[in-house]
Amino acid sequence: MAEPVRRTRRATARTRARTSAATGLDGVIHERARLGIVSALAANAVLSFPELKELLGLTDGNLAIHARRLEEAGYVACAKGYAGRVPRTEYRLTPAGRRALAGYLEHMESIIRAARGGGVA
Repeated sequence: MAEPVRRTRRATARTRARTSAATGLDGVIHERARLGIVSALAANAVLSFPELKELLGLTDGNLAIHARRLEEAGYVACAKGYAGRVPRTEYRLTPAGRRALAGYLEHMESIIRAARGGGVA
């Protein structure tokens, strides 16, 4: 009996990148957790780390990594400070992030229209 193929994280990331490139979707936003972060910030002026974590059901590490990737892309701004003696990290969607989300949504809508037979993507 043949051994099952084991997918590594690297292979999975490459597959996602190829899929995003093939469809023309923004690979930074297309990842589920990052799309959730950007969408939540589009609906809220500012969200703290714990608020985003609870809203999206992510772990501390997962949220931190995805938020950092969005920050590196210029889509999210991160402000660190204190609320009294408690550290507080807040996130905001940047104008570039808002434009990227709008472009992503437009592209997804065109794909959906094409899939339903209503036009070319």
